[in-house]
Amino acid sequence: MSQRSRPIVAVFPAFNAEKTLEKTLRDIPAGSVDEIVLVDDASNDGTVTLAQRLGLTVIRHEKNRGYGANQKTCYREALARGAEIVVMIHPDYQYDSSLTPFLTGLISQGVCDVMLGCRIRTRRESLSGGMPYYKYFFNRILTAIENFTLGQNVGETHSGFRAYSRKVLETIPWEKNSDDFVFDQQFIVQAVHFGFRLGDIPVPTRYETVSSSINFRRSVVYGVSTLWTLVRWILHRWKMFRCPLFEPKVS
Repeated sequence: MSQRSRPIVAVFPAFNAEKTLEKTLRDIPAGSVDEIVLVDDASNDGTVTLAQRLGLTVIRHEKNRGYGANQKTCYREALARGAEIVVMIHPDYQYDSSLTPFLTGLISQGVCDVMLGCRIRTRRESLSGGMPYYKYFFNRILTAIENFTLGQNVGETHSGFRAYSRKVLETIPWEKNSDDFVFDQQFIVQAVHFGFRLGDIPVPTRYETVSSSINFRRSVVYGVSTLWTLVRWILHRWKMFRCPLFEPKVS
């Protein structure tokens, strides 16, 4: 892996990813990242052993803390290792990691501060790629609401394939975010609140039997939590309610 003037660190928030980790890693173009950090959230399979064998930097949670908590550990470690750009890749092979340079490139060129991989280029493509109908429906509705509320125009706000500049991670108080799946949506709202530029690129939709996915009940909880995050942001902006998610970090 190359050493560049703006180090790029890829982070893998992992849970039971033994079957898909090596495929995800193999697709990352050589030289596109300088280091890969895998944070294992107390998997009960061989994820840690495999990651160590593949030469990744591995950090393990002794207890399962949740998807958001996993990301918090990922970003702390990436920043501590001097990353100027951090790209999050789910190691469940749901996202095409060969597109990593396109996400990081638009940040390194100063075009965007936050980049997202959009799985929904067309309805046919998304559904033929295995995305469940209810997930497609919720994704479209929530993305439309978020775009309208936040004044954005990204294709999908629910992607798990993302890249951030160091400044974004040093500015946003993501440590205060949820330890659950809504962490991602809180981060998006925070990025807009603090004036960062969002962009996206199309990525193939790839739902496989070995890919991780939350069930219908948890999807509903996630959707409600996303809407509540938007409500809190609006109330915070109107100075009707002080929300710590949108308060600047204390130096």
